[in-house]
Amino acid sequence: MSTLDRNSLFTPGPLNCSPQVHAAMQRDIGSRETSFIETVARIRRELLKISGLSETDGYTAVPMQGSGTFAIESALTTMIGSDDRLLVMENGAYGKRMIEIAQRAGLCVECLSAAPTEYHNIDALDALLKSQPELSHVAVVHCETTTGILNPLSEIAAVVKANGRRLLVDAMSSFGALPIDFQTDAIECLIASPNKCLESAPGFGFAIVKEESLRAAAGRCPSLSLDLHAQWAALEANGQFRFTPPTHCLLAFDKALQLLADEGGVSARYARYQKRHQQLIAGMAEIGFTPVLAAEKQSPIITAFPLEGSPFSFDQVYEALAEEGLIIYPGKLEKMDCFRIGNIGQLEETDINRLIQSIARLQAT
Repeated sequence: MSTLDRNSLFTPGPLNCSPQVHAAMQRDIGSRETSFIETVARIRRELLKISGLSETDGYTAVPMQGSGTFAIESALTTMIGSDDRLLVMENGAYGKRMIEIAQRAGLCVECLSAAPTEYHNIDALDALLKSQPELSHVAVVHCETTTGILNPLSEIAAVVKANGRRLLVDAMSSFGALPIDFQTDAIECLIASPNKCLESAPGFGFAIVKEESLRAAAGRCPSLSLDLHAQWAALEANGQFRFTPPTHCLLAFDKALQLLADEGGVSARYARYQKRHQQLIAGMAEIGFTPVLAAEKQSPIITAFPLEGSPFSFDQVYEALAEEGLIIYPGKLEKMDCFRIGNIGQLEETDINRLIQSIARLQAT
């Protein structure tokens, strides 16, 4: 069992994905073949469909090679211009990463910080936007996996929209399982990847973005390979990536999207993750572990548990569980020793039970 790491898939086994997705990765196909071009076009349409959108709603889906962070950097450096000013709402490691990306790219960026276990003050956001009209864009991490906190996206979006600003969302760890209302929330650009709630293989990320804004961003990105506008323009022109695409990952993702539809879509996947999460919380409580977050702030994606008071270090717990084929990840809180457990992916009730039983045996030694 894997916890949430930006490069993990949350499930047991060497590929950490369903047998069907694994099988799709065994196929070989040329990146210029008609069948592959059709696959990419289908993926782009399905991503809009999952978002509750269609091409007539003015949005487009653009895949970008690399990890999710590559896609985040692609979107920020393409959508934020030299005359713009970005406000990043940060309450964890991945909000901080957006700030670092913006700073390294020479973008004008400010930060609105909150503790990793707390929501941002919505009134403070409203006051800041009113007092600084030069702020043009607001970026937020939907599910900040430093702790697993689910930031109140709709409340944040309402304030951003009321103040006439543009909203960018890192939905890396929420898209495909948690409801997101693009049109009501007036999301300018959302970035995610296949290897979280969509249960596929890593190798690319994607942006779902307002086409009008993307069209206006021509020539803005200082990077050749990460230019989201240029990537979109190439896909629109001939259906092909500008540079070598991760063909096997895209074939696997095409299958993963079919499996999502077969399961019943986003709401059905959310229900499954929520069930696994509730099982995890109840089982861990029985052996003396309480989550770092208050229940009302906790996502069903990943849960952080403190190690304070435990006679074991994280490394000891990790090594003992790894010997049983159970992989957990360390916490990312600077002032608290903790560990994180992912609740998503192809996990069954037996997987959660086995993890809890293993931790209980470790405590008893």
